[in-house]
Amino acid sequence: MVTTFTPVSALIGGMLIGLAASLLLLLNGRIAGISGIFHGGLRRQAQPWQWLFLLGLVLGSLLYSALPDTAVSARQGFPMPMLLLAGLLVGFGTRLGSGCTSGHGICGISRRSLRSVLATLVFMLTGFLSTWLVRHFFNLL
Repeated sequence: MVTTFTPVSALIGGMLIGLAASLLLLLNGRIAGISGIFHGGLRRQAQPWQWLFLLGLVLGSLLYSALPDTAVSARQGFPMPMLLLAGLLVGFGTRLGSGCTSGHGICGISRRSLRSVLATLVFMLTGFLSTWLVRHFFNLL
């Protein structure tokens, strides 16, 4: 498996995520938790900013992948049942944890929320364990 270390693009991406989360909080009084924004967008009283925020996430990634000389490439070879199971487990985890990594990890920790620190630790440890199990114990990827 080939990995590339891209500190400049990671730094720029992190700064843009922080800027977007800060602007959403300052201008709209809302936390940039993607699962909460998505869930709110599915309700009848959804606000236009929710869908615009989500659209910006999708369009931003498409724009970045369309730029010349980017190191972005789609990974191949993932079994569809594993992808579906992973998506369901992520959805279950965000509901169980009362939020996602963006809400807890970016916004909650920056607000010094102990609950968000603990939730992020659980997210990360579960991710590490899941990756180890899938790669080394089950030898799937």
